Amino acid sequence: MQALGELLQTSGFAHLSFGNLVMFAVGGVLIWLAVTKNYEPLLLIPIGFGSILANLPLAHMAAGLGYDEGLLQMIYATGIKTEFLPPVIFLGVGVLTDFKPLLSRPFTFLLGAAAQLGIFFAALGAFYLLGFTMQESAAIGIIGGADGPTSIFLAAKLAPHLLGPIAVAAYSYMSLVPIIQPPIMRLLTTKSERAIDMPQAKPVSQTATILFPIIAGSVAILAVPSSAPLMGMLMFGNLIRESGVTKRLAKTAGGSMVDIVTIFLGIAVGATMSAEAFLTVSTIKILILGAVAFVFSTAGGVLFGKLLNLFLPAERRINPCIGASGVSAVPMSARVVQQFVSDETNGKVNPLMAAMGPNVAGVIGSAVAAGVFLSLVG
Repeated sequence: MQALGELLQTSGFAHLSFGNLVMFAVGGVLIWLAVTKNYEPLLLIPIGFGSILANLPLAHMAAGLGYDEGLLQMIYATGIKTEFLPPVIFLGVGVLTDFKPLLSRPFTFLLGAAAQLGIFFAALGAFYLLGFTMQESAAIGIIGGADGPTSIFLAAKLAPHLLGPIAVAAYSYMSLVPIIQPPIMRLLTTKSERAIDMPQAKPVSQTATILFPIIAGSVAILAVPSSAPLMGMLMFGNLIRESGVTKRLAKTAGGSMVDIVTIFLGIAVGATMSAEAFLTVSTIKILILGAVAFVFSTAGGVLFGKLLNLFLPAERRINPCIGASGVSAVPMSARVVQQFVSDETNGKVNPLMAAMGPNVAGVIGSAVAAGVFLSLVG
């Protein structure tokens, strides 16, 4: 009996805390949402399971600040802290992203830029109203871009102690796009605005699609050099997609490689969610600010679309709802806009391709915004 008692005392069971149990529930909820609701399953399942591993006492599976051993700490230190994994995800995103809808309607660059409003609104609110530091505020604000890899990249650079809550907020709100965005579009647009149909866009030449990642990437990096890791990989991925002669590279970067990196990125982020790091007042504030950022980003795109229509002739006015797709949740946000407008017009207006323009512009916008924050407060 004495030996059994000693064995129990040296096991993880004897060291379980209430916080550990709460985090088991948090991880379980993330996995449940992924499995039953199909909410970002490729990342919520690794994050959820990683958070469970991180809260198993004596297992040495937690990662982040204050840890110096363990498997997941090694992945965190070599993959996230070194800025390696998020840019590789952007390489895959570049391969999987078609910029033709953006090139066929260049004005949608402006809608994508306007939809970054929530990033700066939330960052200012975090700093001036809720007492976060400038670095923490910038990392929190980027949630409004609805871009998980960018949120992880910036948080790892500016506020690594907040990486878990920021990643969970970013991916949670990305998965809730179909719930969050339609009410905002309905509130900010009239029935006649939602019924504006948009003509078919002009075709884009292969030359333009090849030159775009080279020129746009170079210009963006020259303007904001700190955006180079994300922008460089995004545009390189798009170049190997569009060149037509690197299909093997594109297949690898957009397939098996991005899947492998997603596994390691997700479980390492989950491992930063120890009870001590996650169960804080700051986490609640971050979740609130993330929602605010997302709402204002959506509203910024819609309102800018309405503003453009004030200066356009009647026959060239745009459906302002496509501005909501300026957040970086590709292609989910564009599909939500398509579904919303189609339902509101009984299937008469279907702006999917028009919405894809600001949607892919949002990917560029969030990467540039992250670079701006790094330049200002990094």
